Amino acid sequence: MNNPAIPRPASATAHAFGPNLTLHGWPYPLSLLARLGHPQTRQPEIGILCRRLFEYLFDQVASAELDAEVAEADTRMTALHPGQRYHGPLLRRRQKVVVVDVARAGIVPAQIFYERFNEVLEPELVRQDHLFVSRTVGLTGEVTGAAVAASKIGGPLTDALLVVPDPMGATGGSLKEAMTHYAKAAVGEPRRVVCVHLIVTPEYVRAVHAANPEVRIHAIRLDRGFSTAEALARLPGELPEGECGLDEHQYIVPGAGGLGEVLNNAWV
Repeated sequence: MNNPAIPRPASATAHAFGPNLTLHGWPYPLSLLARLGHPQTRQPEIGILCRRLFEYLFDQVASAELDAEVAEADTRMTALHPGQRYHGPLLRRRQKVVVVDVARAGIVPAQIFYERFNEVLEPELVRQDHLFVSRTVGLTGEVTGAAVAASKIGGPLTDALLVVPDPMGATGGSLKEAMTHYAKAAVGEPRRVVCVHLIVTPEYVRAVHAANPEVRIHAIRLDRGFSTAEALARLPGELPEGECGLDEHQYIVPGAGGLGEVLNNAWV
């Protein structure tokens, strides 16, 4: 279990959405994210920036969401000074984690998280699942929802930390569809769901927490470019009726463009 005395990352950006949204908007990740979303940035820089950002987010999420304990460990100096050992916070190695790869934008972030969790936990307790989730659109191009086209679920979720790293949190449709897919697969309930994004919108946060208030969302930026002037003058989340971060095609504004397309150089 988590020790309340062990410090955890705090939200860099103040907001009124409640404790289950953490915005890690410090200058370093914000600067990388601005480069990632710039119209002149292309591959291979896009891939490099995406990796740097999700490596940063892993550090924040691991410190915030994994169970930690105060423990001891030998150092190379212990043999010379037998009474001297490291004593302090350490991640508890025996805890179960399932990382969800939501293809296609989530392929790289999920692989980063999967590999990094294997570094700090017992590898036999770390798993990666794969879901191919895509938006569904109407006759005029408007987004009508999301659908799981294929999946590979490697076992039960019971007592696992379920982590979903996906660059954009726009409408919440993909996450809702993924959770519905797991429920239909009857693989048990995770102990907690953690969603990790570069950018989220007010619409996404509201939709996710309306479906499940206990889902924990980590992001670098909250984009609300089409909000009213009154809402923009207040803390994010204080005037939800005036906040909007999506255009008519359900893309995030100011956003970073369709990262599923940009990361893969695939424009359909």
